[in-house]
Amino acid sequence: MSRIGRMPIAVPAGVTVEIAENNKVTVKGPKGTLERVLPAEMEIKMEGAEVLVSRPNDLKKMKSLHGLTRTLINNMVVGVTAGYAKKLEVNGVGYRAAKAGKKLTLNLGYSHPVEMEDPEGIETAVEGQNVIIVKGIDKEKVGQFAAEIRDKRRPEPYKGKGIKYADETIRRKVGKTGKK
Repeated sequence: MSRIGRMPIAVPAGVTVEIAENNKVTVKGPKGTLERVLPAEMEIKMEGAEVLVSRPNDLKKMKSLHGLTRTLINNMVVGVTAGYAKKLEVNGVGYRAAKAGKKLTLNLGYSHPVEMEDPEGIETAVEGQNVIIVKGIDKEKVGQFAAEIRDKRRPEPYKGKGIKYADETIRRKVGKTGKK
């Protein structure tokens, strides 16, 4: 049995979970509404203030989908109550980030500033000149946009310059040494 898939999802007060046909799950909460079509093979039921996910049989694919389905619903519930945030740090001399309206402007040592527009449902904030915070209710979109920002200039291993996640550690390398 999938240990994660078996666990019930507690639905906090102020959150409504609706399960339509074809396993279309809609979660409404104080921060907004999320909806997603989940695998049709899984059986999703509301029991009191809990959501339970069960699988039809023990095939490898069903076992995999069981835990995934439960986690996706749980992420939706957490998203509409607490929301998700990812913190990025811009390291390097002259590297900086600025925010104007919905536009994020990054100076990353290129000959031009890199401009990025906030996607729908995602909000970015800049703390100081080198910390970017990506916030939203959809975990997948937050992670994706944070990854796109990081891709503009990945951290390099010699000086550690570039955009990195706040909790990421960069494996440093020793530079060249001169000839004798």
